Amino acid sequence: MSNTSNQSRRDFLKTLGLAGAAFTILPRHVLGGNGYVAPSDTLYIAGIGAGGKGTSDLTSIAKNTKAKITLLCDVDDRMAVESRKNFPDAKYYRDFREMLDKEKGIDAVVVSTPDHTHAVATMAAIQRGKHVYVQKPLTHTIHEARMLTEAARKYKVVTQMGNQFSSHSDVRKMKEMVDAGMIGKVKSAVAWTNRPVWPQGIATPSGKHEVPKELDWDLWLGPSKLIDFNPAYVPFNWRGWWQFGTGALGDMACHILDPFFRILPVDFATEVECSTTTNWEGIFKEANYFDCAPSSSIIHFKFPKTDGKGDIKLTWLDGGLLPERPEELLPNEQMGDGSNGIILEGTKGKLMASCYGLNPTLLPTKRMKEVTMPKPKLARVEGNEEGHYTQWVDACIKGYGQIELSSGFDYAGPLTEAILMGNLAIRSYNQRKINADGKGYTYPGRKKLLWDAKNMKIINYEEANVYVRNEYRSGWSL
Repeated sequence: MSNTSNQSRRDFLKTLGLAGAAFTILPRHVLGGNGYVAPSDTLYIAGIGAGGKGTSDLTSIAKNTKAKITLLCDVDDRMAVESRKNFPDAKYYRDFREMLDKEKGIDAVVVSTPDHTHAVATMAAIQRGKHVYVQKPLTHTIHEARMLTEAARKYKVVTQMGNQFSSHSDVRKMKEMVDAGMIGKVKSAVAWTNRPVWPQGIATPSGKHEVPKELDWDLWLGPSKLIDFNPAYVPFNWRGWWQFGTGALGDMACHILDPFFRILPVDFATEVECSTTTNWEGIFKEANYFDCAPSSSIIHFKFPKTDGKGDIKLTWLDGGLLPERPEELLPNEQMGDGSNGIILEGTKGKLMASCYGLNPTLLPTKRMKEVTMPKPKLARVEGNEEGHYTQWVDACIKGYGQIELSSGFDYAGPLTEAILMGNLAIRSYNQRKINADGKGYTYPGRKKLLWDAKNMKIINYEEANVYVRNEYRSGWSL
């Protein structure tokens, strides 16, 4: 660390009541007995988004004795109550920009805000040299995912996305089964979820509502456009609205599709197409619910193999839609976990798993008793999904590049880009244009969108590219 950084850290430690700069370099045995963690071996962390998922993220991280939650930030005091009780000594802010400007001594930041704020908060931390843990999906747009991936490399910070089951041993077991050739060469996959379990496919809320005194609505909106407060958005149902969330796909695909991207050697998608639920307000009157994600959708992707030898097709279904049951699955056997799952189809068989890549099972299921499982070759993460947090804390303390993480941005960034391509297709599919005569809509229909990953651009339907990146309000930027 530079002299300036060391001084900032010493000043920060003093604010925590730690005596003197020399304190940070004394050997551990001089300062305390067994279990004592010296300040130089402690990760000082700020939490941006202290409520909701932020509560469980910070609690899980704090189980590591090397982690100390010293700062909390939330725009809604109601949501921060539990974290402020859990970490009573942590200084509290509402605006993360002010916090990051004033508090120079922290080492790392946890971002657990709504999707639309992920990128601006994370980039602000990265540019200050802070390690970051960010809830899934990593970003709100494809462009933001690319920018964060590149920034993490540039500033050499330790990163982890919050798809915690990517650290589970079953995902590694699933990869070992595929690598051992138990289903041959994978040629396609299908994944599904019962989400959304929040409102989607509905009309934009209206009416005037008083902003709760505990909520700073302007800060909650952050980089997105200024609109009136509506209780339909907070504290949870924002995820179904395109201005703030990424719908069922963004919420669940980082979990369910993690095995697909972790196991298979695929590059950025080259093609995507979809169809979605149609909403009706009356007989033959189509509802123009453009601001909200649909009630359900089906999305088809094509991913080229990294070796250049063909493609792998992926189909995603949400809103309770299910793929056809595999013929190999007996009538009374459960598909996935009942509500979510993934099936990989190979040239020699099929492999099924539940929501988080758990319980990988060959089809027909009787094969599980007939075959010999491959010996474990991939390193396991101790504690599985809980170990996802410990892995990040340990990596931050050891330093950039010292520990391979389950979902560092080099992996999580491209994963997020691929997933958000599905939302780009959904929003393009639901686009409407007023006809030149002003009397009706031009419906683009189901198009196959062709993707130029290098330039982050749809090359055959220009109107779709408006969804590649966000426009930010003044005062907010990457």
